[in-house]
Amino acid sequence: MDLIKMYEELDHHRRRFLRTAAGTIAAAQFGMMGFADAQPSKTKLPAVTPGANTSFGSLKQIEAGLLNVGYAEVGQADGPPVVLLHGWPYDIHSFVDVAALLGPAGYRVIVPYLRGYGTTRFLSDETLRNGQPSAVAVDIVALMDALKIQSATIGGFDWGARTANIIGALWPERCKAMVSVSGYLIGSQESGKMPLPPKAEFEWWYQFYFATERGREGYGRYRHDFSKLIWQLASPKWNFDDATFDRSAASFENPDHVAIVIHNYRWRQALAEGERKYDDLEKFQCPPSLSKVTPTVRRTQTQTPMPRSSRRI
Repeated sequence: MDLIKMYEELDHHRRRFLRTAAGTIAAAQFGMMGFADAQPSKTKLPAVTPGANTSFGSLKQIEAGLLNVGYAEVGQADGPPVVLLHGWPYDIHSFVDVAALLGPAGYRVIVPYLRGYGTTRFLSDETLRNGQPSAVAVDIVALMDALKIQSATIGGFDWGARTANIIGALWPERCKAMVSVSGYLIGSQESGKMPLPPKAEFEWWYQFYFATERGREGYGRYRHDFSKLIWQLASPKWNFDDATFDRSAASFENPDHVAIVIHNYRWRQALAEGERKYDDLEKFQCPPSLSKVTPTVRRTQTQTPMPRSSRRI
């Protein structure tokens, strides 16, 4: 019963993001980060029924860094930019309702497929299929460069939150404000070696599975059912239908998906090496004074810290 309660608490925080993210992002643009539920004085968001939106319509592609990135773009081309980042095993459809709020309100909303998802592809077959978090963050900075976005409000959950956090720490000038679901998730291989209490370790079952070759093969063979199970466990009160899941599951058919996912989790446990070119990023220590001199990376006062169990992502 404790496990069920823990998952229900996690679900509450995950779903809360979809209800509050748009308001928080709008507030951030006008310096109103104090309260996530406060409505910005200069922007009135339209009413959107949760779940009413199912598609972004046509997607765009652009070469950025090592990738040809597939992404959705909603709103005004000259509006304040917002970049929304999904996690595993989810995709850009996590943000269809958020984008439907922000786009008509005048924002330029960019929702990219991360490496290994959807229509995003590596430009070279020779590139290592590297899932380490700093590499994913570099992807998003390269995407912002390609789209000529100097600074943006960046929101994300799961892998997306890790990516947003890393960008905020390493390139604070690129991060005007942040909505980071699950708290702050910047980690290291060294910290990943620390054992957790049994209940917390239990939550990591799939990461231990991915550490084995059986896990790699199993995820490759059953990725649809595997991901659906994760959805059910992570959000036990979310009665999603098959159509909702299948819209996102289609992005897991990306030819690099399995390699990226497996490498990401193995890297975190120091079971797989990263690339030397990211070593300096991994060693970077955020200056203690950073939070005192810039408002770009901060948590809204109304955001409830996530339970330890949810930080397994």
